[in-house]
Amino acid sequence: MKQQKKITILGIPIPAGQKRTLNLDIARLHTHTKVEIPVIVERAKEDGPVLLLLAGIHGNELNGVEIVRELLARKFTKPTRGMVITIPALNVFGFLNQTREFPDGKDLNRSFPGSKKGSLASIFAYHIMKEIIPHIDYCIDFHTGGAQRFNSPQIRIPGKDNELIELAKVFNPRFVVFAGEREKSFRQATTALGKKVLLFEGGKTLDFKDRVTKRGVHGTLRVMQYLGMRDFSAQLENDKSNGVVEIHKSKWIRAKYGGLFRFYVKDGTKVEKGETIGAISDPYGKFEYQIKIPKSGYIIGLNHAPIVYKGDAVLHLGFE
Repeated sequence: MKQQKKITILGIPIPAGQKRTLNLDIARLHTHTKVEIPVIVERAKEDGPVLLLLAGIHGNELNGVEIVRELLARKFTKPTRGMVITIPALNVFGFLNQTREFPDGKDLNRSFPGSKKGSLASIFAYHIMKEIIPHIDYCIDFHTGGAQRFNSPQIRIPGKDNELIELAKVFNPRFVVFAGEREKSFRQATTALGKKVLLFEGGKTLDFKDRVTKRGVHGTLRVMQYLGMRDFSAQLENDKSNGVVEIHKSKWIRAKYGGLFRFYVKDGTKVEKGETIGAISDPYGKFEYQIKIPKSGYIIGLNHAPIVYKGDAVLHLGFE
């Protein structure tokens, strides 16, 4: 019988065929209350790929948390080969306060790879990179649009990694967006260590959307099945692909005036040059500015805010 390799995470041995709930205990609240971040590890009896499912780097991006919760609740994170590490709410500080940032005002996703002696966010990032990332091969990092900006379900990857391109298409999002890695982001730091990261974007902050959740859950099952971690044929039987659109360039359409914003289109749709997609008006019924598309493309992000100021991004337009 083949010898199973020994795996220890956060000082706890993970036997083959077992599930362990660990606690990432790095800092305390100002009340000296301990804050623990649950890390669920599920290991199959047979060794194989190790997949990290991560949500809540930004504490108010709840649709990602909901996707991971759904995967856990339905026991989809239990592999028959390999291991799944699940962190449903990494930025538990922001999750408690329903805010994007850490208590020190830092953006955790601009704090990697972190430092043992830096800010709280930097220390936190350092421990993630030291304690968790060395064990993984692949990661799906779940995000939403910021503020009132609603992102159509999409996977973001760099354009030069053939394995990631294939995995992104397997996930079956509405869009695959080729986008570079942001400086000091989790994706940049993890990729630098040779790990494969799919960044999922879908929905907006402090909000759930069933179609986004479903797309995220089914996409994860597709990836796990493709990696040979578990057969989800029954769960994916009626999940048909409508074709993945590749986005190689994009631009934000910005408000030329401030006022009340109404949009007439749905995210994810294709729009043609000259098409009216919304309007900005004053509160008194004296002024109305029609927003027209400058170039044909796809709506990969849409501002749901009812009030905008001049220069605010109202629509993210993607091009094949």
